Amino acid sequence: MRLRRPFLAAGGACLLACVLPGVALAQAPAVSATLPPEVAAELPGALWSGSARLRFFGFDVYDSHLWVAPGFKAAQFEQHALALELSYLRALSGRDIAERSLKEMKRAGELSAAQSQRWMAALQEAIPDVKAGDRITGLHSPGTGARFWHNGQPRPPVRDPEFSRLFFGIWLSSATSEPQLRSGLLSRLAP
Repeated sequence: MRLRRPFLAAGGACLLACVLPGVALAQAPAVSATLPPEVAAELPGALWSGSARLRFFGFDVYDSHLWVAPGFKAAQFEQHALALELSYLRALSGRDIAERSLKEMKRAGELSAAQSQRWMAALQEAIPDVKAGDRITGLHSPGTGARFWHNGQPRPPVRDPEFSRLFFGIWLSSATSEPQLRSGLLSRLAP
């Protein structure tokens, strides 16, 4: 079954499958918190921060998992290396994921038409169509940008620190449209 509303992120939409208002969340199974090889290679010493499941109108969309570098502070997430994995539980088009991601990124501030076009093109290159069982992993590198993997295979990076901050902010910003999802992703961190 295919959902009509687009999804992606950190989390619902984006990248990973953006977060949507009115979406029910549940803790993702802890057994799914196995460090992906691409994260182990790119983020040495990564710590599992938490997991959450995104549901939309009773349908499971994806499980999200967050790994962070030692010393991570949620209030300054953009200053720390981190990896967000979305394990999809249903098929979604990459274009829908990219569109929803960009919409969620715009919630944090106005983007110029040129910037929106560049970022939409970058998202469409980085995020393919997904099916149940697929994983998209995103790595935030402060001051550098974002890198993505689909089922462990590298995708084109987005070398833009502002893009990366806003993209991962879909899930981690205190102004996220889905604060319960954010709480699940940050649940294992000390207060």
